Amino acid sequence: MVDSLIKDYQAKLDSRLDIILSESGQLYDEVLRACHYSVLNGGKRIRPVLLLEFYKLCGGNDDCAYNFACALEMIHSYSLVHDDLPCMDNDDMRRGKPSCHKAFGESTALLCGDALLTEAFSVAAKTMGIPSDRVVKAVAHLSASAGVAGMIGGQMIDMALGEDADDNVLFDMYRLKTGALLKTACAIGCILAGADDELVSIAEKFGEKLGIAFQIIDDILDCQGDAKTLGKPVGSDEKNNKDTIVVRLGVEYCRELAKKYTDEAYECLGHFDGDTANLKALAAYLLERNY
Repeated sequence: MVDSLIKDYQAKLDSRLDIILSESGQLYDEVLRACHYSVLNGGKRIRPVLLLEFYKLCGGNDDCAYNFACALEMIHSYSLVHDDLPCMDNDDMRRGKPSCHKAFGESTALLCGDALLTEAFSVAAKTMGIPSDRVVKAVAHLSASAGVAGMIGGQMIDMALGEDADDNVLFDMYRLKTGALLKTACAIGCILAGADDELVSIAEKFGEKLGIAFQIIDDILDCQGDAKTLGKPVGSDEKNNKDTIVVRLGVEYCRELAKKYTDEAYECLGHFDGDTANLKALAAYLLERNY
């Protein structure tokens, strides 16, 4: 069920992203090639799918939200390009292919990330068929979640973590570095559909719980996952001397912890009147994934 759902969304999203990131016949096309390579390389599109599912759940019934979904995926992809750089996690593989800086060089990869982040807001701002006040509110939400008080702040905490950091600091990092974009995906879907602030807040809670569970599973897979299945080397956290909740508490405990956060995410969906089956299935899929 979930695989089919993701593939249906992937086909539409990738078709649009292919057009957005197509070469322009200009001297700067190399950076567009790097953007196209980095975005259209087999990602599952989890964040756009969450956005579009919440959009439908709150009454959106057409494809007007796809621009925002593409913008969100572009921002997520930029973060991966920059995470892989030698000055960050220094990873050579991403989704089974050479990382952007390995394929195009470090300078082009840096500009690729910058371009994806910048162009994402242009794509979002060109949304048609949705009232402009909703679009403005959604753009502000996206900017905040990607910025210093969101994903970038989480990355900064991750880089600064020491072995003596409190467990709560680790969870704060998870909420920001991974959870911020998942949280905003859910919220923006509701905002674009015209949902009230209470439902937007509940959707955010769903995304936050899902984000923490997602990062815990990521950390487990970095310890125990299969590199071929993951499409990137395992043991990156150990190589970079990163402190994770899995290192502190062990794999089995953390699996139960991820399930706890997923169950709490399920509870949030009870506040919505529409059909939440796809969102529940997606949360279960993320909990049980091996990639």
